[in-house]
Amino acid sequence: MSTTTIRIEDTLKSRIAAAADRTGKTAHAFILDAISQTVEQLEQDSVFDEVAEQRWNALLASGKTVAWEETKAYLSARSQGANPRRPVARSFKP
Repeated sequence: MSTTTIRIEDTLKSRIAAAADRTGKTAHAFILDAISQTVEQLEQDSVFDEVAEQRWNALLASGKTVAWEETKAYLSARSQGANPRRPVARSFKP
């Protein structure tokens, strides 16, 4: 394990110490958790962006999509136990 030094303003350091104390952690553990959560969120955002890009490209390639209002109505009916007809994909023009 390596060591990294960071400089933190005194006011932020005090806030970190208080927050860590409220959670029952050391300031060190609190900072590590915060860094870990931030990195994990950025990694998840990257995956989300990649999936969105793939789906957008697929939509452009097929030229078809389902309108949000139709999709919302379909999903709402399904969530209430109904068995509605699936919405029909229509031509899309960006």
